[in-house]
Amino acid sequence: MKRALISVYDKKGIIEFAKKLSHMGWEIISTGGTSRILSDSGLKVTDVSDVTGFPECFNGRVKTLHPKIHGGILALRDDENHLKTMKELDIKPIDMVVNNLYPFKETILKTESTHENIIENIDIGGPSMLRAAAKNYKFVTVIVDPKDYNTIIDELENKGEVSYKTREYLAAKVFQHTSNYDALISHYFNEKTNIKFPDTITLTFEKKQDLRYGENPHQEAAFYTEELETTGTLSEAVKLHGKELSYNNIGDGNGALEILKEFTLPTVVAVKHANPCGVGSGKNIAEAFKKAYESDKQSIFGGIIAANDEIDVDTAKMIKDIFIEVVIAPSYSESALEILEAKKNIRLLRLPHINYNKYSTYDMKKILGGVLLQDRNQGKMYEDLKIVTQRKPSDEELKDLLFAWKVVKNTKSNAIVLAKNQGTVAVGPGQVSRIWALENAIKQGEESVRGSVMASDAFFPFSDCIEAAAKAGITAVIQPGGSVRDKDSIDMADKYKIAMLFTGMRHFKH
Repeated sequence: MKRALISVYDKKGIIEFAKKLSHMGWEIISTGGTSRILSDSGLKVTDVSDVTGFPECFNGRVKTLHPKIHGGILALRDDENHLKTMKELDIKPIDMVVNNLYPFKETILKTESTHENIIENIDIGGPSMLRAAAKNYKFVTVIVDPKDYNTIIDELENKGEVSYKTREYLAAKVFQHTSNYDALISHYFNEKTNIKFPDTITLTFEKKQDLRYGENPHQEAAFYTEELETTGTLSEAVKLHGKELSYNNIGDGNGALEILKEFTLPTVVAVKHANPCGVGSGKNIAEAFKKAYESDKQSIFGGIIAANDEIDVDTAKMIKDIFIEVVIAPSYSESALEILEAKKNIRLLRLPHINYNKYSTYDMKKILGGVLLQDRNQGKMYEDLKIVTQRKPSDEELKDLLFAWKVVKNTKSNAIVLAKNQGTVAVGPGQVSRIWALENAIKQGEESVRGSVMASDAFFPFSDCIEAAAKAGITAVIQPGGSVRDKDSIDMADKYKIAMLFTGMRHFKH
């Protein structure tokens, strides 16, 4: 007689599964609550304690940690010495292990969970059984996911056994599951003990969806989400209309969100190829969108828009007239939704907690042979601004400088942002030379540059940027400072009566 050990926290579908096994002549071994619900359903169940000859103890902390359990799972059925030992020790084989673990993740996500409660939800016996069964998948079927119950039953009914290929696949799922489980526990203890960068680190993510392709059609891709911090991220967004998001949509959408979370006023961010092409703040979303659009009417074509307030009719009408790939917003009015849903290819995402910005996760970059980790860039330094020129900025200039500073912080380096009236005039991103970034921005902004302010993500090594800014009609500058030649830039600013502020903090983004 084949024997299945069933001990599950998630009891979804387990009664039906166990009944089908029993009907096919399998002996069911079980523990605790699982044993009770299976017995109550009319199934004949052998309790684990009857197999081991030892009772459950320590409030259930020790149930399955016994040689008659692990020996029955791990013994090689094609090894004569193993078979001989099993006979000598009266160990019977266990041919299937069905187990899912204590809800550690769910427990740590509950704000009311105490440390003691979290500790008690660290499963010990479950992972041990799963790993043992997965190690011996040549002879043992191991199931950790209730979604696999039907597959197992189908193979048993149609073929009389679970195929080697399926057992191998199920073993792989087990090691995915247990490694994820251990990673979450490790993360919890690292946070509790303030270990920011441990000697070894295991990062764990959950697949949200497969993607059609990656950055290019010849690259395969998938979207994985963090398990503990999804609030206000694209993994939480609900698609209301349009095709599934692409790899580039998700990347650009995240870039738009990163910028948007810097602002409290009604704001719209337009992103193209990971850089902002237009950002605007206003008294309402329609005004904010108009400013973002007018910043760069060409680059926004085929771009991504994120708004921190509801998309209303006026905004929807403006969006309707241009080609936008994705719109992300906390909500849409019914009339606005009707207007936008008339566009077949536009993707509309609702993200209720779009303004949420309290994340403790790493900022990371994959490189060949490793990964770079750092704190998320949450530095602002607005309180420590230092005016270094003879002329002070006006109140309006100061507002625009701080606006531009938020945008340049999230623009690929070297970066220059020109702004006026709480909207970007032009963005010069990703140049190897800072003067090139400025020249590109000036060229893009044309006549609108006159009267604008300038933000630079890092210091000016020479005074040429200040001189070029003055000739273009830029009236004020915000930059980190810190160059050995800061005085050259300050003197040039004084020459042209430009107000300049130092933040003391740079914002490289590579």
